[in-house]
Amino acid sequence: MHPDPASDPAAFWEARYRDNGRVWSGRPNTPLVQQTEGLRPGRALDLGCGEGADAVWLASRGWQVTGVDISPTALARAAAHAAEAGVGDRTTWERHELGRSFPKGTFDLVNAEYLQSPVALDQDGALRRAADALAPGGTLLIVMHAGWPSWQEEPPFEAEFPTLDGLLQRLALPEEEWVLETKETLRRPSPSPDGVRGYREDHVWRLRRVGGGSGSGA
Repeated sequence: MHPDPASDPAAFWEARYRDNGRVWSGRPNTPLVQQTEGLRPGRALDLGCGEGADAVWLASRGWQVTGVDISPTALARAAAHAAEAGVGDRTTWERHELGRSFPKGTFDLVNAEYLQSPVALDQDGALRRAADALAPGGTLLIVMHAGWPSWQEEPPFEAEFPTLDGLLQRLALPEEEWVLETKETLRRPSPSPDGVRGYREDHVWRLRRVGGGSGSGA
């Protein structure tokens, strides 16, 4: 079944979680683990947190984390995961439709992994607000799928994947306020549902905010 791009995002994502058991593995995304090594724990924001694996992992390492998702079911599972992991006191959960609403406050880390959707999502707007939410010295980590898995012969729906330089050009963050610390493509194993061996590539950007003012330049 192909998703209808005109679907209501809140209804689409709530159905995705409500109508299925656990959707994700419960393990943190590898780029988050790799890219936050050595960072001093502070306040973190996890955008599109899903069932909470990244947020819980950060909290277990001393971060105070706000997890954000559009799905109430996903947020309930995330809160349960945090409680089971013993980090409920270091996590809070907020429902937002990114691009329309956004958490208040400033953060030392914003984790934006796979903010890609087959239904409406103001991706650039959400990422610009993520940049604005960073305190000076803070880190913005963005991870996006670079394309379909290698075994995907026919894309299940139309999608536009970002390029390494294209995303940065669209965001247009002021050069005097930002240091680009990572810009790379990672390849990881990604077998098909039928067990066909393959891979998928992800783009990773890590930026550090060094100045004040508006991160988006708006």
